[in-house]
Amino acid sequence: MKEIELKMQGKIKRLTNRTFKFDERVREGWFSAVYFLKTCEIVEEFKPDNVVTMQFFQKHDAVLCGTDEAIALIKTFAKNPDDLEIDSLKDGDKISPFETVLKIKGPYQNFGFLEGIIDGILGRRTSVATNVYHVVKAARSSGIQKPVIFMGDRDDHYTQQAGDGYASYIGGSTAQATHAMNEWWGKRGMGTMPHALIQLFKGDVVEASKAYYAKYPEDELIALVDYNNDVVKDALRVAREFGDTLKGVRVDTSRTMVDQYFWRNPDVLGTFDPRGVNAELIFALREALDEEGYSHVKIVVSGGFTEERIRTFESQNVPVDIYGVGSSLLKVDIGFTGDNVILDDEPEAKAGRKYRHNPRLERVE
Repeated sequence: MKEIELKMQGKIKRLTNRTFKFDERVREGWFSAVYFLKTCEIVEEFKPDNVVTMQFFQKHDAVLCGTDEAIALIKTFAKNPDDLEIDSLKDGDKISPFETVLKIKGPYQNFGFLEGIIDGILGRRTSVATNVYHVVKAARSSGIQKPVIFMGDRDDHYTQQAGDGYASYIGGSTAQATHAMNEWWGKRGMGTMPHALIQLFKGDVVEASKAYYAKYPEDELIALVDYNNDVVKDALRVAREFGDTLKGVRVDTSRTMVDQYFWRNPDVLGTFDPRGVNAELIFALREALDEEGYSHVKIVVSGGFTEERIRTFESQNVPVDIYGVGSSLLKVDIGFTGDNVILDDEPEAKAGRKYRHNPRLERVE
């Protein structure tokens, strides 16, 4: 938690140009809206001595992310970037609606074509960081912080993994599914087995787990136990085989399936939705493991978990130890706006917009 607190306080060292793999076509304006490119050309010819101040804001209470990436973009592709004055908050800062998070001062034609790209960077990264922050907060609503694993590799284009993984880290996620997701913050991806591994052993989770452990004995063994739609039975089979070596079981039951446990115990049905990974199934799994002396085995759940669903589980004290979350963390619902608000040291902005001083901004050298 100390590292998360430092991130929120803006005390983590900024990422630099060396971190990001920018497409060189940014310099040519390939990713800029054409009207920005035309404006730069017009200004270059008719108003070359201008000095504008551009500020960026959004409209939510959020966890800011993407400032380091945006600054690196400016330093890499703006014309004469060392002549620009850049002031910024830091990744991990909590921000308010309409608060200025980034300010750039200099000749418009030197950086104006980057406005839309900066908006996009800040919007996506801040959305992911904020989503993760709320999920992590939900996962400690019962008083104990449960780890959240970011499993968004299959929910968006692979080129977004590094940035999304970093934003997830800024938001408080403790682990990511791929190496790319960890690239910007210097860690490695984590994970154990998918359903494909068990399929290759003809549905035998014990044999699949044996093979996994033989190949990766240094890993903490966490067995996936929903392949046969009988999580209690398969979890106990693996636990009996591995004993103390088994560190956890993961349940990823489809929302369209009802686990075999309920068909064997129909008397418990009738008061809840028995599909997918539900509270009653996890309670039954925990009880079965504990009864046979496997209280050390942690329970990991995944499959369609959202902030609301985690809060519901935590309010019911469902015995989950780790949450795996994917698609709900990638919803981009925070949009940034860049506005020119000062021209040649005099207020000049479109109606409804004005310069918003923010004493929290820090000069970027």
